[in-house]
Amino acid sequence: MTGTTDNAALDPQQIIAELQRKLDEARAELAAHNDAYSERIAYQAAANDVLKVMSASPGDPQPVFDLIVERARDLCGGYGSTVYLFDGTLIHWRAATGVSDNPSVRQAVQAMYPMRPTREWPAGRAIIDRQVIHIRDFESDPWLTPTMRGLTVKSAVMVPLMRGGLPIGVVSLGSRELGGFTDTQVELLKTFADQAVIAIESARLFDQVQQRTRELARSLDDLRTAQDRLVQTEKLASLGQLTAGIAHEIKNPLNFVNNFAALSVELADELGEALAPAPLDQKMRSEVGELTQMLKANLEKVVQHGKRADSIVKSMLLHSREGSGEHRSADINAIVEDSLRLAYHGARAEKPGFAITLRRDFDPEAGAAELYPQEITRALLNVISNGFYAATKRKAENSEAGFEPTLLATTRHLGGSVEIRIRDNGLGVPPDVKEKIFNPFFTTKPAGEGTGLGLSMTHDIIVKQHGGRIDVETEAGAFTEFIITLPRGSGTAIGHNSE
Repeated sequence: MTGTTDNAALDPQQIIAELQRKLDEARAELAAHNDAYSERIAYQAAANDVLKVMSASPGDPQPVFDLIVERARDLCGGYGSTVYLFDGTLIHWRAATGVSDNPSVRQAVQAMYPMRPTREWPAGRAIIDRQVIHIRDFESDPWLTPTMRGLTVKSAVMVPLMRGGLPIGVVSLGSRELGGFTDTQVELLKTFADQAVIAIESARLFDQVQQRTRELARSLDDLRTAQDRLVQTEKLASLGQLTAGIAHEIKNPLNFVNNFAALSVELADELGEALAPAPLDQKMRSEVGELTQMLKANLEKVVQHGKRADSIVKSMLLHSREGSGEHRSADINAIVEDSLRLAYHGARAEKPGFAITLRRDFDPEAGAAELYPQEITRALLNVISNGFYAATKRKAENSEAGFEPTLLATTRHLGGSVEIRIRDNGLGVPPDVKEKIFNPFFTTKPAGEGTGLGLSMTHDIIVKQHGGRIDVETEAGAFTEFIITLPRGSGTAIGHNSE
């Protein structure tokens, strides 16, 4: 009877209602789980997006910062999100969204940065404390100033960016609502912060790799240049030995030619004297005299060209010389000044009537360079002597009223190199001649006045021995200017023996 009474007491409607209630609870719980799952899926998708951007721009973290602030605001429902970077002294604004649609307001906020971290500023507090700062109500926070409490933002969370235990920035998220953010949203922001640190570190490592790559590329270029110069030096050394051997072989028979030609001139004179008392008719005597004069004229030409050939042989021997003196640091202005004096006094000794105006424009900052002073002096003497020749030749040929032969020497500091300019106001160089001016044995001077090796030697000394360059600027009938550029470093002069 009791069991019957209990079963009868159960109201079917109550049973249905109870089942409906439990079903609603189950549905609500399932919906909550689905929402949480969807939220986590959305957060994971956002984190993956950041990783994709990071992979696409390893050398630039800015796209990562821009995506972080965008995703943080969209997923967490905040009013605005910002990424700050900290350089150890100042906080810098790097990316933000939701600050204001008004450009002037946005500019005013940006103008506050960079700033020093303080506890009155939430981002500064996160840096100082090196921990997450979650302010759920700005009005009740004891650190914030009245100005901060008057902002549109009512709550915020600040996650420091940590690398090696030190803060390097902050990711922040603000809301217009009180109460702040959920633990899940804070965890998402922490994930974003970790990814921002990775992006910053990747950019730093990428820059280091790029810098190292550039350094290695420069080193490889320097090595190739040194290798090429060493190969060129070896070729020059071999060529110099060959040239010296040839010159020595030529010099001996050339000496015989010159000596016997001079002796033959004297013998021709003696022959004329010996035939003077001979009983020859007038016609025969005239023919003998004419033949004797022709013989003497020919012998004089042999002597003249023999002397030029001897001069060429001497230049070849000088050109092939391996010893270059001491390689050391030398003052550029002093070398140019000494070269000017040597060239001037040498020209005066050779031609007593020689006169030219020397002008100087030396840069006090020209300083010193690692080089072979003797060789550079040789090169400058060749250039200066050519300038003397061109300027005085213009005066001799044109006799222009008021024309004064002038040579200007200029030096200039160019940082890692130094420039020397030698400018004369001579006849200038035609374009077709300018192309050949540094070719061995090429000369525009009359026979006996030039060997064609001076500027060739100068080019080898400047370019091949010292790793510099030499250029020519000229205008026919006006001027010629040689521009010599020498590197300062000691590593530029390679392969020449110092004896």
